[in-house]
Amino acid sequence: MYPINDRQYLKICAEIAKLMSISLSSAKKKVEIQIAKEGSKTIQEKIQVAQSVLKICEKNDGDKLSSSRILDKLMETLDGEDNFLTED
Repeated sequence: MYPINDRQYLKICAEIAKLMSISLSSAKKKVEIQIAKEGSKTIQEKIQVAQSVLKICEKNDGDKLSSSRILDKLMETLDGEDNFLTED
């Protein structure tokens, strides 16, 4: 897939990157994968896909489900298992 250089599209991808705490290229890749899944052809269709991804990210950010918060949650230890270590 060739790179999309539309100003509005790039602005939406930048907003996605900011919300998800990822790089712009990673955000663009996420959107491009969704574009490929939906088979969008025109730039307007691609912008609409990017906007739908942005809405999902905004909803997840509002629900406090950003990638950094999820990682923090995963790194917490369970009660009573602070010193537990599995041996090989």
